[in-house]
Amino acid sequence: MILIVTGTDTGVGKTVVTAALAARALGEIGSGRVAVVKPAQTGVTGEEPGDLQEVERLTGLTDLHEGIRLRDPLAPTTAGRREQLALPSVDAHAKTIDDLAADRELVIVEGAGGLLVGLDEDGNDLADLAARLESPFAFVVVARAGLGTLNHAGLTVEALRVRGLPIVGLVIGSWPAEPDLAEECNLEDLPATTGVPVIGRIPEGAGSLSREAFTAAAPSWFS
Repeated sequence: MILIVTGTDTGVGKTVVTAALAARALGEIGSGRVAVVKPAQTGVTGEEPGDLQEVERLTGLTDLHEGIRLRDPLAPTTAGRREQLALPSVDAHAKTIDDLAADRELVIVEGAGGLLVGLDEDGNDLADLAARLESPFAFVVVARAGLGTLNHAGLTVEALRVRGLPIVGLVIGSWPAEPDLAEECNLEDLPATTGVPVIGRIPEGAGSLSREAFTAAAPSWFS
């Protein structure tokens, strides 16, 4: 099975959600059966830690696969153009992911930015990548807790549905210890607006936990 983690925007907590999903899976099915893929990592250079290194720090998982690394903190297509680097095609990414899925029980794919951010030089995005997969897959949509999330989540879910791409549910990427009125209402309104259940809430600050604390708590963050 392949889970594709996308967000309603950048900075909504996709990496911590990816790590939490991986931690939960490691607890259920064990190491050697779970892999995480980041087709395009932007905003890092050389050996600087990226999103996959954060997943490793939080979970201990080492079966990690990065497609391309780009210097500027921009959309992959824009960052690649600025560096004059040829980006891997979404077909190449899809083959890598399918190959991993052939002998692993779960492959988690973390997108870059939102669903329709370009991944290759032809302008194909994460939705196009998913459509090329041969293995079973579904999307997890990471959303904000506060004002604006109903519209952003609704648009992302609508874009997935129009393309016939399956959705497991929504995860709130950072749930505050003391939610305000809008956040409490959004917890009820998100399923009504999108038609998709909220399947998880990641506590605010979870990314700063130790590995032991993170892996112990992660399963409880999902329904």
